[in-house]
Amino acid sequence: GATLTSIVIMAGGKGERFWPKSRINLPKQFLSLTDDGKSMIQHTVERLKDIVEFENIYVVTNELYKGLVSDHIPSIPKENIIVEPVAKNTAPCIGLAAIHIAKKNPDSKMIVLPADHLIKFNEIFTDTLKTALDIVEKGENLVTIGITPSYPETGYGYINFKRGDSLPSIKNVYEVLKFEEKPNIEKAKEYLASGQYLWNSGMFVWKTSTILNNFKEHLPRIYQGLEIIEKSIRTDEYEEVLKKEFVKLPSESIDYGIMEKAKNIYVVPGNFGWDDVGSWLSLERIKKSNQDGNVINGNVISIKTKNTVVQGSDKLIATIGLEDIIIVDTEDAILICNKDNTQEVKEVINNLKICNRTEYL
Repeated sequence: GATLTSIVIMAGGKGERFWPKSRINLPKQFLSLTDDGKSMIQHTVERLKDIVEFENIYVVTNELYKGLVSDHIPSIPKENIIVEPVAKNTAPCIGLAAIHIAKKNPDSKMIVLPADHLIKFNEIFTDTLKTALDIVEKGENLVTIGITPSYPETGYGYINFKRGDSLPSIKNVYEVLKFEEKPNIEKAKEYLASGQYLWNSGMFVWKTSTILNNFKEHLPRIYQGLEIIEKSIRTDEYEEVLKKEFVKLPSESIDYGIMEKAKNIYVVPGNFGWDDVGSWLSLERIKKSNQDGNVINGNVISIKTKNTVVQGSDKLIATIGLEDIIIVDTEDAILICNKDNTQEVKEVINNLKICNRTEYL
């Protein structure tokens, strides 16, 4: 049937691994990490224009970023910016969006996307989502987009799928056997070699009613809270009820809470040049490097420097004899980090919190 499709963009994250550029008041999804000067959330919305009208795009974010979302994507109606009073991981976030959409359109389909991923081939991306929407049309199916792995990454969850098309009428669709947590390097190599695993991209497609039924079955506590909130949508009590009820919800990821337990889960492999831009290391994949393998931005002189990322601005940065280093310069902070340690930028944040040096957060 001609059911409406709504898209939910999750944009509440703090982007801590992109410190010192990413700060509490300007996190990663609002930064431009590409050379065209557009922010990641702007890219995310732009690539959806062939799938839905802007009035069917919703953004879930937190109080702090409501204004930023409006500034970056003025084409989205203000009432489609859904604010979470506190961060409670992905399940409550997706549930909150689902009740807003269900209230407006109980028969709708729903696509859930992170705000801060990069995608090279938009047409292939659009086709992949359309395939997922076809699967959802066929029944109470939950669909995830898996990424064909290109190297043994240990920072992603993996999806183990069953070979052989699972729905005869739709090509390139597989039944999900199991979601696997982030593996160690040995396991990651096994997964890659077997050809039976995809990266879990955190993109989902389903009917709004299907996901709400799954909340009811697998996350009843969250479902009960959502029901109370849902009754108050578009009334004067909404803000108050939301604050009171959302805080009580358990913090739970959609993967753990629902995807690992549910039935009828399918995966569509995506080959659209995806990058989740998880750390400063990603810049090597998304930006051009020069003949020494350096990725350089800003006012930089590099001598005998190899495979190094330097993100500067006006101040001159000179590097001599460096290899495999990341340097990020901002007005009030400089990060200098070995490539192997990019995930530990979070430790810096924790230290700053403990020392109460909030001006750098």
